[in-house]
Amino acid sequence: MPHPATLKTYSSRAELHSNPTAKRLLEIMQRKKSNLCVSVDVTTTAEVLEIVRRVGPSVCMVKTHCDVIDDFSLAFADELVRLSKELDFVIFEDRKFADIGNTVSLQYSSGTHRIASWSDLTNAHPLPGPGIISGLSSVGVPLGRALLLLAEMSSKGNLATGQYTRDAMRMAREAGREFVVGFIAMRRVDEDDADKKDDWLIMTPGVGLVAKGDQLGQQYRTPREVVLESGCDVIIVGRGIYGIQGEEAVRAEAERYRVEGWNAYEERLKRT
Repeated sequence: MPHPATLKTYSSRAELHSNPTAKRLLEIMQRKKSNLCVSVDVTTTAEVLEIVRRVGPSVCMVKTHCDVIDDFSLAFADELVRLSKELDFVIFEDRKFADIGNTVSLQYSSGTHRIASWSDLTNAHPLPGPGIISGLSSVGVPLGRALLLLAEMSSKGNLATGQYTRDAMRMAREAGREFVVGFIAMRRVDEDDADKKDDWLIMTPGVGLVAKGDQLGQQYRTPREVVLESGCDVIIVGRGIYGIQGEEAVRAEAERYRVEGWNAYEERLKRT
C-alpha cells in the first residue's frame, strides 16, 4: 500500500505544515509544477549566480555549499535571496551540521557565512543527538527557517542505514515539526510509522537520467525511480544539469528533469 503522503497533492500537503518554509516550498512546487532542486556545487559566486539564473525558472529549490565558494560574501547571499524571490524558489544550504548544540547554533548564526540570515532550509546529521536540533532551532525558528535530518545518503558504503535511519526518524518525531520538516533519504523513511499521520518531506540526492555513478562513490537513480517507486518528494540534481556546456543546453536540461520529475509525481497520484 502506498504511503498516504504520496497520494496527496503538494498543495494539499502544504496545509498540513505549520513551518513557513515547508509550506512555501510545497506551494512553489505546485505553482511551478516542479519537484526539482539543482545542487550548485561550483567555487565562485559568478558561477553560482549564472547557473541559478539559467535553471531558476525550472526549479523549486536551489542547493548550495557555501563553504566551497572562494569569494563568498554576504552581498552574494543577498543577491541569491533576491533571485529566489524573483524566480520563485527556496534556498537550501547543504551544511550537514554535525556538532553539539552550542557549536552548531554559532555555526548557523555567525562567522563568515551567517547561514541562517539567507538560507531558508539547512540540514544536520542526527549523530550528536537531539541537542543538535535544539541548538539549530534556537536560531532558525525565530527566522521561519526549516531543518532536514540526514537519515540516509546516496554514496556507496555510507553508514546511514538500519538503526541509524530509524533513530533519525525517532529524533524528528520527538522534536516535532515546528523546525524539523523532513529528511534527506533515498526512500520514504517514515514508512514504518504506525499511523503515518505526520507529513514529512523526503528530499533525495543522487538523481540522474544518464550516469549511474561516479569515481568517488556517488550512485544515481532516475526521477521515476525516486519519485514514483520510492515515494520521495524532491529530486536533487547537480552536475547532470549544470555540467552541460552551453547556456541554452543547461536551461533545456533543467527543464527536462523538471518534466521527468513532475510526470513521475502525477503518475504517483493516480495510484490507489
